[in-house]
Amino acid sequence: MKKTLLAISIAAASLPLWAQSLSMGATAVRHAELLELVRPQLAEQGIDLQVRVFTDYVQPNIQVQEGRLDANFFQHLPYLENFNQNRGTNLVSLFGVHVEPFGIYSSSHTELSQLNNRATVAIPNDATNGGRALLLLQKAGLISLKSEAGITATPRDIIDNPLNLRIREIEAATLPRILGQVDLALINTNYALEAGLNPMQDALLLEGADSPYVNIVVSRAGYEQDERLLALQEALMSDQVKEFINQRYQGAVVPAF
Repeated sequence: MKKTLLAISIAAASLPLWAQSLSMGATAVRHAELLELVRPQLAEQGIDLQVRVFTDYVQPNIQVQEGRLDANFFQHLPYLENFNQNRGTNLVSLFGVHVEPFGIYSSSHTELSQLNNRATVAIPNDATNGGRALLLLQKAGLISLKSEAGITATPRDIIDNPLNLRIREIEAATLPRILGQVDLALINTNYALEAGLNPMQDALLLEGADSPYVNIVVSRAGYEQDERLLALQEALMSDQVKEFINQRYQGAVVPAF
């Protein structure tokens, strides 16, 4: 206990008396990790970065909208736009940091060609990640979607399903835990990494590095020129962060700057 109090005291003493707080919501792997990486740089500028880790994709946005957090870092723009539309929120993208290629995983198959008729496929149940998953299944040649179906495609947009795949829509964070119960699961990279999966080795198919789903830092409208967030942008879009991403994730995460 004494050691903990001492560590807190030392950390507090390292910040200037005029330090400003910056509260961020983030998912654990990569997002919170990258924020922790730049914490010392921000502290040198008098910014006390406080990171709250979430395991879902809803509360980080709700809490920014309500002013309980200054910003968050976990989502891509299609998700944000869909969230704003459905929830009536007024959140804005400030800048993009990296891409996490979406992947198809299986614990029972080593190739997509091994799939049997009526195989069970689990995809995220939120609109944009579900659509993203269906587009990847189409890219794999497993289904065909209506020509007008875009990033918010749903199973109702499937017009050709040669293997009669049974699509199950599941909470995104749950997908790694049910991998052994389905033939395929389409999993966001952050949840795959948290579950000990290696996207480069374990995914049967990954999105390309040209994916439009860049992960962004988000805040409320009117905060675009907030000095704390501008300092965060400079820190996250630095050569240090780019080198860290490339060395640590070996292509499973791709810098977008």
